[in-house]
Amino acid sequence: MQSTTTMLRLISLAAFSSMASMRVCDPMLVALAAEFRITTGDAAAVVAAFAVAYGVLQLVYGPLGDRLGKLQVIIGATAACAVFSAVTAMAPGFTVLVVARAAMGAAAAGIIPLSMAWIGDQVPYAQRQETLARLMGATVTGMMAGQWFGGFATETLGWRAAFAVLSVLFAVAAVLLWRHVRAASATPEAVAQAALESAAGRAPFSLAGYVASTLALLRVPRVRWVLTVVAIEGALAFGTLAFVPARMVDGFGLSASAAGGAMVLYGVGGLLYSVFARRWLAWLGERGLALAGGTMIAAGLLLLAWAPVVAWAVVGCFLSGLGFYMLHNTLQVQATQMAPEARGTAVTLFACLLFLGQSTGVLIVAFSVDRGWLPPVFTAAAVGVLVLGAAVSRKVQGKGPAG
Repeated sequence: MQSTTTMLRLISLAAFSSMASMRVCDPMLVALAAEFRITTGDAAAVVAAFAVAYGVLQLVYGPLGDRLGKLQVIIGATAACAVFSAVTAMAPGFTVLVVARAAMGAAAAGIIPLSMAWIGDQVPYAQRQETLARLMGATVTGMMAGQWFGGFATETLGWRAAFAVLSVLFAVAAVLLWRHVRAASATPEAVAQAALESAAGRAPFSLAGYVASTLALLRVPRVRWVLTVVAIEGALAFGTLAFVPARMVDGFGLSASAAGGAMVLYGVGGLLYSVFARRWLAWLGERGLALAGGTMIAAGLLLLAWAPVVAWAVVGCFLSGLGFYMLHNTLQVQATQMAPEARGTAVTLFACLLFLGQSTGVLIVAFSVDRGWLPPVFTAAAVGVLVLGAAVSRKVQGKGPAG
């Protein structure tokens, strides 16, 4: 139990770094556009490249984690993030920057989803949502830190400094994880388990077998439903998130650092959910959480689109964050249970669709931002996510509100 708790803390450090790297570019878009003499919409390629690579590589990390061990893959992915973050910091031009960001996304893809799958293996279903919420606390904090530090570094240290700091964080996380796994593998229980697995042997990897097993998963109606819903969620809620700082800068005249600071409230909403997840789950149930989450995201996006003063837009950031994590944590639990016999592959498919949905949303919103269409696009996303939350609430597997 103590080893599991320690491991959860260490993978949470890696997850913190992963989410910070994912969101660090959001407050940089306007500055990157000015430095490289491109539009803000074009600068959003650094966000889309990360998201596309992150999503596509899930198709690799799922079976790799199931075969080699989830913790081993997490360690390798974290170490690779340290390398590619350093490369990003030294990018000489925008094209190299986009390619380096894609490489970071490809490496980071092996951290959070496999951490979720590891929790699914180690934690009983009754305690799983609360445990996932603890991991979510680390990812939310990472998002907050990345968005704030991205804006702060852009204005004070230079945007390259943000990636240099991330490289160090990833390196520390990889070393600590490696040392703990090596120490744990030396215990008598671990040695005996390894001997049993060695005696049993493992079937060689087969691409045809992997494709067949993935297609078998996709033939399960519940799997198809969860994957479809999370792709839509990614486009509507996560795709718009990348442009909230740009809305703050262009719509309300905030600086990059102030916009990044305002976005911290998005993370505060998520962090508040992670702290009170147990109570709210007991009170609202999974269905109530999904409905409340969709409603709050919609309200937040409408405030960001049409608020007459910046204070209301800041409230919109908070509501969007709280609502997103209510809805998304509910879907995460469904993902860990939709195919227990192939949990690593199933959860990484879930992440794949989330970030492919996000990248699609980013590309659509990027088309609108240079034309001044952010308010109507945010409004359309609000309507869509409200409908999505209601649909999830009706169909989610789990209890409704208590009482």
